[in-house]
Amino acid sequence: MRLARLLPLLLAAAAGAALAHLFDPSSGRRRRHETRDRGAKLARRGVHKGRRLARHASSEAVGRTKRAAHALSSNVVELDDVTLAHKVESILFRDRDVPKGQINVNAENGVLFLRGEVERPELVGELEARVRKVRGVRGVENLLHVPGHPPPERG
Repeated sequence: MRLARLLPLLLAAAAGAALAHLFDPSSGRRRRHETRDRGAKLARRGVHKGRRLARHASSEAVGRTKRAAHALSSNVVELDDVTLAHKVESILFRDRDVPKGQINVNAENGVLFLRGEVERPELVGELEARVRKVRGVRGVENLLHVPGHPPPERG
């Protein structure tokens, strides 16, 4: 209870000291001007930070809406068969383990045909999986085989 009675007295004393400090006859005017200038500086900083924050939030919102619009856009350009085959070749032949001269890649209506011989049997399925991941490929006819085995029948 004593603190509740003492608090208004302390606040009044602090306010009186601040007023005496600001309205001192010898230095009061300078102190008031410094206080005014510091307050104006803080206000300008606050306005500047507020504008930066608003600009950042606005840019972030625009970026998110454009990202969402891009993700939803359905204007995917379909590649012609020659371009699609070249795209698949460039993706397949990046790996040095893939025999470039022994595999033939061609496309018909978005369906890719892989023909040729590969050294390892696991490479047959691996290459087919890589081709299926390429955007624009509708299907894959995998006619790859290992040496000594006949090529699979086209189905």
